[in-house]
Amino acid sequence: MSERLYVSTRKGLVTLARTHAAEQPWRVEKIDFLGDPVNLFLRDPRDGTQYAALNLGHFGPKLRRSDDDGQTWQDLPLPAYPEDTFIYANPMAPAESEKGKQHTAVLMEIWALETGGANEPGTIWAGTIPGALFRSDDRGSSWRMIRTLWDRPERQHWFGGGKDEAGLHSICVDPRDAKHVSVALSCGGVWQTRDAGETWTCTAAGMRAAYMPPELQFDPNVQDPHRMVQCPTQPDALWVQHHNGIFRSFDGAQQWEECVDVQPSGFGFAVAVHPTDPLTAWFVPGKKDEFRYPVDGKFVVTRTRDGGRSFETLTNGLPQSHAYDLVYRHALDVDATGNRLAMGSTTGGVWTTDDAGETWTELEARLPPVYAVRFA
Repeated sequence: MSERLYVSTRKGLVTLARTHAAEQPWRVEKIDFLGDPVNLFLRDPRDGTQYAALNLGHFGPKLRRSDDDGQTWQDLPLPAYPEDTFIYANPMAPAESEKGKQHTAVLMEIWALETGGANEPGTIWAGTIPGALFRSDDRGSSWRMIRTLWDRPERQHWFGGGKDEAGLHSICVDPRDAKHVSVALSCGGVWQTRDAGETWTCTAAGMRAAYMPPELQFDPNVQDPHRMVQCPTQPDALWVQHHNGIFRSFDGAQQWEECVDVQPSGFGFAVAVHPTDPLTAWFVPGKKDEFRYPVDGKFVVTRTRDGGRSFETLTNGLPQSHAYDLVYRHALDVDATGNRLAMGSTTGGVWTTDDAGETWTELEARLPPVYAVRFA
């Protein structure tokens, strides 16, 4: 299979093929689901199966699978909430009369798709809005909710950040042990299981939520990690782009440390970690909270190569004036070499680099707003 980059957009799934031409290293090969919003794509490296999650607005979410490299697609059943699953009203609601109310949970969006361990053929994990974790052991043909996470009493205090309801957007499966799974929710902190979901522990100690009252800022259950990633070869190293900063953990998320003096901003959504060097990670900063555009209209990527003690601002090939691109949490990815990265923005721009971010090349095609990018 040739090198490919899959771009999930507001108007379809765009497949880019590698050209190896310096001036334009990627070209549009095809577009699937043209006109339909595709929010996530996953290619299972274990068997080549492809999955696409769509969100058709009035017609709701859809999930599709291809067994022939995207030539044909079939509909799959969606993760479904049991009838006895309820969502509590946002605990931050200003009206006292709204607190404690609940309503039946209904799937709004599939917000994360990841494969299980190498020794679990056919296992797929899905994170959803409202915030739940689902598992399939038959390549998405059926799903079961992980009730042990949903039924945690702490869930009553989870609340929506950028979405109306709390959502589970990051799933990290430990390559050493597939029973060890870490998830991140906005807003609900970081949770881990070491027994395939039988029990769970909130592991967001050290994170700080600047948006909460002082007495609650370090409560691990109300943290808003925008995105969490894990170093594949050194999985005790995890990075989080949080709502109000960048956090790192090198002890398997038992304790988090906040990176300080991050310029031009510690706010953003996306983060990628080098596959073999846990001290190297990339971010796409923006101006918060309600603004959500690059600081001073300059679109940049920041990189640390010393575990977050210092950050470089990377600009070569990126627009440096009147740029208002926002990069969503799944719209930055790094390949297995650690040198090649790709990102897509809300304005439909796609940029790639072959030298770890030193220089960036913009795709000639202008795409619809980009929700996610993923190397195959």
